[in-house]
Amino acid sequence: MEEEISSEVKNILGLQLPTDPRWVDLAAISIGDILTDHAYCEQKAATTCISLIQRYSDKSLLVKELAPIVTEEWGHFRLVLQELEKRGESLGKQRKDEYVNHLINFQHKGGHEDQRFLDRLLTMAMIEARSCERFKRLSEGLQDDYLRKFYRRFMESEAGHYKLFIELAEHYIDKNIVRKRWAEWLEAETIIMQQLTVRGDRIH
Repeated sequence: MEEEISSEVKNILGLQLPTDPRWVDLAAISIGDILTDHAYCEQKAATTCISLIQRYSDKSLLVKELAPIVTEEWGHFRLVLQELEKRGESLGKQRKDEYVNHLINFQHKGGHEDQRFLDRLLTMAMIEARSCERFKRLSEGLQDDYLRKFYRRFMESEAGHYKLFIELAEHYIDKNIVRKRWAEWLEAETIIMQQLTVRGDRIH
């Protein structure tokens, strides 16, 4: 089973390293914490898309494609918030996202604006791809049938988002440049995943 998941992760999402199988067992023990972190992930996804629209308002296709993603991600935030409320839990405080911070550190900080633009899109693609993989783990590994179905919906959505950010990058920047940089991102993300501690209270 692990070999099948590993192969699927590489073939569909391009990720080089599957999530440690221990993660879903730890997440099941701390599902309230997972839901809280998940809610904030959806909130940040929505606000990041808004920021991209504001910063690159001259890029018509980007604005057109990301506008509905804002609505969708905020809808996801509300769904997770409702799930917390059903369980008698509050949203709680936002936690530091070490995974995302490492990704941001890998972004080009200087150089040409196109490089920085590309890295912003690829950062989002990477987050969506890893989120999709984590949601797949939850949809297949949790004992709770309701939560498995709950996370199946999110998994399917994140897969589409990952592809969209790659497609937007290839629309505005030469495909060969995008693919070369994406390969560098995949390599960097593998190292990041190996360095992070396996925790059951975080989506990433």
